[in-house]
Amino acid sequence: MDLTPQQLLQFNGSDPSKPIYVAINGCIFDVTSGKSFYGPGGAYAMFAGKDASRALAKMSKNEEDVCANLDGLSEKEMGVLNDWVKKFEAKYPIVGRVVS
Repeated sequence: MDLTPQQLLQFNGSDPSKPIYVAINGCIFDVTSGKSFYGPGGAYAMFAGKDASRALAKMSKNEEDVCANLDGLSEKEMGVLNDWVKKFEAKYPIVGRVVS
């Protein structure tokens, strides 16, 4: 399934009848099983319905970092992002990708 960033926003946990999605590097993961983390009020709710690549790479919860832009990230930050991808792949199913 291909979703635009605008369509991805519908899967932010605000509608309990829909799954919760988080994208990393354009890959969309169904994180509904982790709704206590990614659902409303969860510690990582700001990532739900968005591509959180930059924020994960920087270990940041700042709203301005919750985006797909990887420009200017250090080699270390890119390594952190790759570790997150591996964790997500082990825990959550990939359901699609983000397209522009």
